[in-house]
Amino acid sequence: MARLATLSPRLGTLDTRTARPAPKVADSELLTPEHKAWREEVLKRAGWKCQAPGCTAHGRRGGVRLYADHIVERRDGGAPLDPANGQALCPKHHAEKTARERAKRMAR
Repeated sequence: MARLATLSPRLGTLDTRTARPAPKVADSELLTPEHKAWREEVLKRAGWKCQAPGCTAHGRRGGVRLYADHIVERRDGGAPLDPANGQALCPKHHAEKTARERAKRMAR
């Protein structure tokens, strides 16, 4: 009975220890002077503190980078430059909120 020969793989493997992800590119809308003014207004209104319940993260003197987050995301029809549609969030709470909203969007 003849034996089957195995073929060597046609694709090489990627060494993830040395491979670098593609550089992140900011949405051009986020670089406009209007958006920067909106961000500044949202963070000032929040007193440069994370607005998530129970969070004590503080921007500026506290050294934490805060995100001016759209409460209703732009992708979901939220007003992009309305300060009432903004909240200040620390990186942890911003990531949690973004993941939660993305999961809702994917479930539709």
